[in-house]
Amino acid sequence: MDARDRLIIALAAQLRAERETRRTFADAVRGGLSREVLTAILEDPVPAITQIDLAAADAAAAASRPTIFRAA
Repeated sequence: MDARDRLIIALAAQLRAERETRRTFADAVRGGLSREVLTAILEDPVPAITQIDLAAADAAAAASRPTIFRAA
């Protein structure tokens, strides 16, 4: 996996995290949660990459990587 692949994976993970945060915030607003809860949601940093994201990225990279056989 080269640097470009890692960048793409990191950006995709960040986008997923941002979408999840936005979805959670919208649900909280619709549900009428307290000001304290909304403030906590907005102030809580979202990790760009989680262990689940890394495992999924590794699996995707391994699945798309062609197998190269070398002559012995």
